[in-house]
This record gives sequence, C-alpha cells and structure tokens, in this order.
Amino acid sequence: MMNKYGLLSLLILSFFYSCSIEKQISTKAKSILIRDSSLANAHVGIAIQDPSNGKFIYKYQSDKYFTPASNTKIYTSYASLKYLPSVIKAAQWTEADTAVFITPTGDPSFLHPDFQQHPLFQELKSTQKPIYMIPAAWNTEALGSGWSWSDFNEEYMTERSAFPVYGNQIHWFQEKSKKENPTYPTDTVDLFVYSIPDVSWPIDFGKSTARFRVERSFHNNAFKLYEGMEQTATQSIPFITHGVSTGLELLKDSLGKSIQVADESIQGKIKGLPHRDIFSQPTDSLLKKMMYRSDNFYADMSLIMVAREKFGSMDEKRIIQYLLDNDLKDLPQKPRWVDGSGLSRYNQFSPEDMIAVLSKMKAELPWERIQTIFPKNSDGIEWLNKNWGENAVIAKSGSMSGVLCLSGYIKSKTNNWLTFSIMINNHQSSGTLLRKKIETFLGSLNL
Repeated sequence: MMNKYGLLSLLILSFFYSCSIEKQISTKAKSILIRDSSLANAHVGIAIQDPSNGKFIYKYQSDKYFTPASNTKIYTSYASLKYLPSVIKAAQWTEADTAVFITPTGDPSFLHPDFQQHPLFQELKSTQKPIYMIPAAWNTEALGSGWSWSDFNEEYMTERSAFPVYGNQIHWFQEKSKKENPTYPTDTVDLFVYSIPDVSWPIDFGKSTARFRVERSFHNNAFKLYEGMEQTATQSIPFITHGVSTGLELLKDSLGKSIQVADESIQGKIKGLPHRDIFSQPTDSLLKKMMYRSDNFYADMSLIMVAREKFGSMDEKRIIQYLLDNDLKDLPQKPRWVDGSGLSRYNQFSPEDMIAVLSKMKAELPWERIQTIFPKNSDGIEWLNKNWGENAVIAKSGSMSGVLCLSGYIKSKTNNWLTFSIMINNHQSSGTLLRKKIETFLGSLNL
C-alpha cells in the first residue's frame, strides 16, 4: 500500500507535469498564432480542456466573446440531436371524407436535390382528394437578424419558411448541347420572371460575361441569366418565399395539381380528426450534410424544427432562449445567440462556451452520432492533415470575412479525447494562411 509520502510525491509530479504541458502549449500558441505577424492586429482566443476531469490544459483569452460564424452550428447540432426525432417529420397528415389536410413542419429536405426519396410528395401525388394546407404557427422571419442583406443572391443565404420546397432555391443550369448558340455576340442575356408577384424589371441586354451567372432582383423573383463559356455550369439562387406562396406555386407544377391554403372555417371543421405524421429523411443524414457542407439553410430550419417539437410553433427566438435558460444555463459566459447557422454578425460566443457545449454533447449524446455528423481531418475538413490518423480531429470550422474558427475534439497521444476551440476575429490575412497555422498548432499537440 502506498504511504502518504508516496501519494504526495505523485501529486507533486503530476502538478509539475501538468505545468510542463501547459508551458509547452503556451510556447507553441504564442509562436504559431498569438504573436505571429499575420495576426498582430487580430483577436485570438484558445481553449483546450480534458473533459474527463474538466480541467483546462491551456487557455488564452478564452473567456472573451468572438463572432463564431459556422461554429454556431455546433449549438444547433446539440439541440437537434437532443430534441428532433430519429427521422425528420415532413408534415402532419389529416384525411377527411372529402379532402386531405397537411400541416407543414419546416422540413428543409422536401424535394431537395440532396435526397432521392420524398414520401410526402408520393402521398400528395397519389391522393385523389383535394388537398389543403393548414397554416403553420410561424413566428420567425424569412431572413435572420444580422444577416448581410447584400448577399441575397448567394446560395448560402436562403430564406426560411414553414413549408420549404426544393430547398427554397431555383437550380439553374447551362448545357451548351441543349441550348441554341447565340445568334450574335450581345445575345447573352435571358430573363425568367416568376409569377409572384407581377414585376417590371429593366434588363440590360448589353452586359456580357465569360462565366455563367444568374442574378435575382432584390425585391422580386425576377432572374437574369448570363451565358458563359462553360460547356456545363450550374448555380442555385434563393427565391423569395412570400410565406408559403412561392413554394406552393412551384409544387403545383411538380404535382400537376394545386394545394389550397385552408381558411379558418375549414380549420375549425377538422379539429379532432385523427392525424398521422409523414416522415422524410433520417435526422442524422440531414445533420451530417449540414455540418460537412456547412449548410446554413439546413441549420436554421433544424433549429426551427426543434422549436416546433418543443412548443408546437416555429419560433427561433423562443427556442434559443429556452435552451439558454435550461440545457445551457451553466455556460461559462452567457452568449448572444441569434440564429441556427451563424450567418449573423450578432452572434457572440467565447471559446469556453464552445468547450462547454462540446463537453455536454459528449456526456449526454451517443458518441457514435457525434462522430457521424461532425467533419474530420480524414473526411470533411480538407485542409487538416490526413496523416495524423483517421478521425484524429473531429471538429467544425467557421469562417466569414475577418473570422476563422475551429472547435471540436482532438485525440491525445494516450487516445483520450480533448475538447478544443480556436477562434480568430478581425483578421486581415488570407484564410488559407491562417488555416495552415491552425493546422500547425494542432499538429504541435503531439498528434
């Protein structure tokens, strides 16, 4: 049996070993990131923790607030893994003698080209009865608070809605073999004007480009197409949803029949009728695409679906406040959390907040599910070293102008999982350079 002096010696050795590790990491952090000339005017926060004992191995400005960009999706993943069913609900289906009524759930996968099977569409296609939509309890804006309005034409800034169709985007393509060549050099502009609402939009037929490009009007679903030199090219452009109106109009073309929005008198008549849920995609398959591709639309709609599961209404603000008051009430610093995707510049999280939610995920959720949806150094995070070993780093990156973050799990030499968060804000360096520095720093942790 070890005597008290032997135990004391072990404790002393452990203390000095811990101090030695922290000093080594501190030296690397300063030389690679903190004092590097490319980050001289930037803000850097770093936290590394051993979740087995809750002790931080290293901290630098880890209690300061940073814009997290897509690191916000870690919080959305936590909520989705915890509260969404194992298969996404596509709609609630109520069938009466003379009609069918559907209540949307906010499922972002409906008719999305990412997925091949769409059970709700098949049900709608096969029924011979008139179809009515029961308006959902929608308490969220189409565009998130703090989003950059000038990015409205970009694929990554898609409107949210109670009944998404085709991912709330129009997918344009150019195939030279299927398109008549222009008859003269300036004949390079086409126009597609969607019928909701009627618009009058001036077209500049003198503009040309060497690259296939589609531009939408800011206020209307009017699109200009510029033919490019590519043999084949594609571009996805968000459309203005007008609530559920645009989606229902697009769906009419695919179904070959209309879906009418039920008025209040009809809604009252079906109360009490039996209903069933129609399911679509496995939840983890949606979340994996969200995390790997950093899909903002999937992220925002996932958080909105969590709100519907908890409250019966699609209320982004309400579910965020609920999570912060309950599941996440013990966060080290109270974050400012405003959307599911991280598109908003209003989001503010500390590295310690990221560590906290990562630790909660690992403690409360099956590790297999976390490993399934998170990108990895060997699959998903292309800029990290694959030679470190399969799944040596499991993490989510986040980036926007002046922002680069990476938070997740890293395997130690003893095969223990450590949680880490590196957050860089207000930099003016190239993203490629900073990613290389983060990779070098992680590699210095003796992977």
